[in-house]
Amino acid sequence: MSFELASGAEARWTNPGHPRAVVCVDGGTAAEVPGTWSASVEWLVRALAPRFPELSFLEVRYRVKSWRRLDKCVEDARAALAATDADELALLGFSMGGAVSVHVAGDPRVSTVIALAPWLYDQLDVTPLDGRRFAILHGSLDRGLPWIPGVAPELSRRGFERARARGVDASRTIIPGALHPVALRSPGGRTVPMPRARRWAGLVAEELTRFCT
Repeated sequence: MSFELASGAEARWTNPGHPRAVVCVDGGTAAEVPGTWSASVEWLVRALAPRFPELSFLEVRYRVKSWRRLDKCVEDARAALAATDADELALLGFSMGGAVSVHVAGDPRVSTVIALAPWLYDQLDVTPLDGRRFAILHGSLDRGLPWIPGVAPELSRRGFERARARGVDASRTIIPGALHPVALRSPGGRTVPMPRARRWAGLVAEELTRFCT
C-alpha cells in the first residue's frame, strides 16, 4: 500500500523494517505529466525482493515525472530518504532516476548508487558520489525510438568517466541486446519484461549482494 511523502509524492514499501533499504526512483519525460509507478522498477523489485528478504525496498512515485522539473523529482527523492530510518541505503535509479540518485547521494547513509540506463547529463555534479560505490548498467541498443524513449549509452560513459576521475569506486556494464526499459506496462496494468530483463536483474542482484556484505 502506498503512502504520502512529505513532498506530496507517493511511496510504497516491499519488505519494510530492515536496517538496510533500497530507495528506487524512476525516469521522466519532456512533458510535465503526473508521476506513475515505474514498470521497470516495479518488475525489478518484484523479481529481487524475494531473493533479498533482508533488504527493504522503497519505490517512489514522483509528483511530476519530467526532466523539466528535475528539482521536484529530487525533492521527492529526498523526502523518500527522510521517510526511512534504515541505517544504510542504496539508491536504484532508472533513466532520469540515475541523475536524481546522484543528486541525493550525499546523504551520509547512502553507500551505493545503482544507475540503470542513466541520464547523466554533462552538467550533472558527480561530487555527491565521493566515497560511494557507483554501478552503471546500460543496454547496448538504448536509443530514442518512436514508441520508447531512450538515453544514449555515450551519456552514461561520460558520467562514468567524470566519476572515475574523482576517484569514485565506479563500474559500467553494457548489456548486449538490451533496449532502454527493463519492463513495460501492459494496458491491463501488468509489467511485461523486455528482452534481457533477467540479465538486468542478475546484474542488480550482484550489486545488492555487494551492498549487503
